Amino acid sequence: MSLSRRSMLLSLPVLTGLMCGCSGDAVTRMPDLPYTEINGQARQLGQLQGKVVVINFWATSCSTCVKEMPRLVETHNRFKAQGLETLAVAMSYDPPAYVMQFAESRKLPFRVVMDHDGSLAQAFGDVQLTPTTLVIDKRGQVVKRYIGEPDFSALDDLLTRLLAQPAA
Repeated sequence: MSLSRRSMLLSLPVLTGLMCGCSGDAVTRMPDLPYTEINGQARQLGQLQGKVVVINFWATSCSTCVKEMPRLVETHNRFKAQGLETLAVAMSYDPPAYVMQFAESRKLPFRVVMDHDGSLAQAFGDVQLTPTTLVIDKRGQVVKRYIGEPDFSALDDLLTRLLAQPAA
């Protein structure tokens, strides 16, 4: 077997893990970090403990992110009365003016956050691909990580189950 073919075969498990979002450094618990919403409101992720949370890492330059945003809005609106919290975290490279204009023009009904220094993306397993969506249960555990557009039917089923569970 040639050296290049052997190298490719040896690296396949690593590539597969990265593509499916199953890399070994993936975070399993929501960290308690500060964040600032685009409206200037300072908060801590720890304030979301005890709630089901969807965190969507996105960018205005990401066509899949823009395409999925109306579905994310529908999901949020469907489950917010049951206690769902949604954070749309704009990547550090996204110009703040673009993020604000996007959020305002589409009247996003959930919290929109600028990850100015990349610390939120880093804390959740070095998120680099957009969209990346995390689902966190009431105990603060990351129970699902979608890279790319989620299967919204499966996401709805998961949120229904998680929201029905008693508080931690």
